[in-house]
Amino acid sequence: MTKELILTNAKIVTPKEVISGTLHVQEGLITGIDTTGSHLAERIDLEGDYLLPGLVELHTDHLENHVAPRPGVRWPSLAAILSHDAAIVSAGITTVLDALAIGDLVEESSRLRDLQDMIKAVEIVQGKGLLRAEHLVHLRCEVGYPHTLEIFEGLVQNPLVKLVSLMDHTPGQRQFTSLKKMAHYYQGKYGLSDVEMNKLILTRQAYQREFALRHRREILERCKERRLPIASHDDTTSDHVAEAASEGIVLCEFPTTLEAAKTARVFGLHILLGAPNLILGSSHSGNVSARELGKRGLLDILSSDYIPSSLLYGAFLLHQELDFPLPDAMATVSLHPSQIADLHDRGSLEVGKRADLIRVKWDPPLPIIKNVWRKGHPIF
Repeated sequence: MTKELILTNAKIVTPKEVISGTLHVQEGLITGIDTTGSHLAERIDLEGDYLLPGLVELHTDHLENHVAPRPGVRWPSLAAILSHDAAIVSAGITTVLDALAIGDLVEESSRLRDLQDMIKAVEIVQGKGLLRAEHLVHLRCEVGYPHTLEIFEGLVQNPLVKLVSLMDHTPGQRQFTSLKKMAHYYQGKYGLSDVEMNKLILTRQAYQREFALRHRREILERCKERRLPIASHDDTTSDHVAEAASEGIVLCEFPTTLEAAKTARVFGLHILLGAPNLILGSSHSGNVSARELGKRGLLDILSSDYIPSSLLYGAFLLHQELDFPLPDAMATVSLHPSQIADLHDRGSLEVGKRADLIRVKWDPPLPIIKNVWRKGHPIF
């Protein structure tokens, strides 16, 4: 039998309340939570710090940024995964769904080049026990890309895949309703000339007309066969959300308008918003503010998107500035995302759940992570 982990003098954030007391762990599981202090020699005194569930991240592009840290630079995948994992764990994330894109608007982009290699690298490094967080995969499917379906068919049976999202970044709609904002983003990122940008717009609009409907229908069917949860991405109108709901989609990722978020609530879709948007007070694409949606109760899950450390920071901002009770704020980054991904063994501090834990000191305005455990083992 492994040694018991005893964390005492802690503010323990459960799904319903904050308890001052002691949490016990044995064999990687939470075995007890009580309001008494422990005086056993092996106890760890948390000195009144918060004890929180390990964070669960459904959508981060952070791995792609480590593999391609600069335009034209290709970092070795195995080294990139280890660096990405270190950033994830230091942010308090114990379970991460690395969001990897099938398809892109720009031909020969790093996303297209590196997709298969990134998934293989995750399998290799995790298989060797070298990763501290648990890494799973979120497949982001660009429905208007010509080869999306064939690539998806080759990946969907991988046991790492726990979430699939349907994206449509066709110029002139959803995230890129404004062609001016889209041109500013893509020309800045890829150095495209005006002529090249105009060609990209026309080509992708033609691809969308030819491929999007069939790809969407086929991917939905494959996901239903495998009972994989499906997310819609960048919904802008009520019609977008109503279509998603009719197709059995359960998660509305990054709705771009108040109208879309309100409709998602009516249809019972969970609403995922970006923690960077929440912290900064606005979307970098000019879309609806996550703070505005949070104030209206239109926020169920936070995602760190491209900044892992934003996840815990965002949860505490919900509590401190938007008046979310702390258990409800923490549920947006732990319990709710774990439920969406069908990972019911984690995501909350309850007896019988996996002992994925974070020790956090509140030092206004920031939550400071002091320790992280996964399955009761220290990893940070």
